[in-house]
Amino acid sequence: MARIAGVNIPTNKRVLIALQYIHGIGQKSAHDIMQKVGLDEARRVNELTDAEVLQIRETIDRDFTVEGDLRRETAVNIKRLMDLACYRGLRHRKGLPVRGQRTHTNARTRKGPAKPIAGKKK
Repeated sequence: MARIAGVNIPTNKRVLIALQYIHGIGQKSAHDIMQKVGLDEARRVNELTDAEVLQIRETIDRDFTVEGDLRRETAVNIKRLMDLACYRGLRHRKGLPVRGQRTHTNARTRKGPAKPIAGKKK
């Protein structure tokens, strides 16, 4: 089991897919990492040598913000918006959708399960 950026990546998957288990690395970033290190697309994690894993680890540390640092940066950005009390910050504070989605129906992911209102009828 290879450990990159504090994440155990699965050994039986292709490297391109396994790198996406790291928070902050998507399909494009994984592809870029593979090209920089010079690995074939079809390689699997269990076929990698220790030197190749080290190269991948160094490339990620040098060029990308991932895992804890990225989560911390995102949390600080949200906290900044909330402290400014701008519109987006207020939406974060109230637990409502931030990017202009409707809330009359839907928005259950953000608002949580529906709360019944006593005595309300059609």
